[in-house]
Amino acid sequence: MLDNNYEIKQAEFEKSSSRIGECPDTNHSEVAFIGRSNVGKSSLINLLTKRRKLAMISRKPGKTRLINHFLINEKWYLVDLPGYGWAQVSKTEVAKWEKMVHNYLLKREALRMVFVLVDIRHDPQPSDVKMINWLGENGLPVGIVFTKTDKISKNKVAASIKKFGQSLTKFWDQLPPTFKTSATKGEGREELLEYINKHCL
Repeated sequence: MLDNNYEIKQAEFEKSSSRIGECPDTNHSEVAFIGRSNVGKSSLINLLTKRRKLAMISRKPGKTRLINHFLINEKWYLVDLPGYGWAQVSKTEVAKWEKMVHNYLLKREALRMVFVLVDIRHDPQPSDVKMINWLGENGLPVGIVFTKTDKISKNKVAASIKKFGQSLTKFWDQLPPTFKTSATKGEGREELLEYINKHCL
């Protein structure tokens, strides 16, 4: 059972920013979520906060186009970053997003952890591996959150996580921490919040 001190009792959207200079001026720690388009970021944020509509869910890739800050328990920020991958937008727009996200990740002093969300149903995607390796190369603390575990069997979940880990071993001496989540069944919520509170704040 989740320690009551770790539970999210208050969650409010604060603002969206198109560049790092517009982000909240704060001393609060920040925990960022990033992943391929339609990986389930909004669903996971809503699961963690127990707010069904805190983050807007869309079936259209590329819905999140700004850096979105959510204030949690008036203590820390959960940051929703634009997705990467196959969003149906122009190359110019994609380049603009990448610059915005990279600037945030590299320059945001309040950032304590970056969780990369990975759809567990698919083989390791080059864009996911590239992002995780880029974060590691730049010395940023990174965790891997596998989403949609309810969509496949437990055996396939284990096999998928193992396969993904193998795709990283050539680059990592020690793999980042991993979490299994299902927004539908609520799996992984307590483990993820406990880790954030113990290691990121």
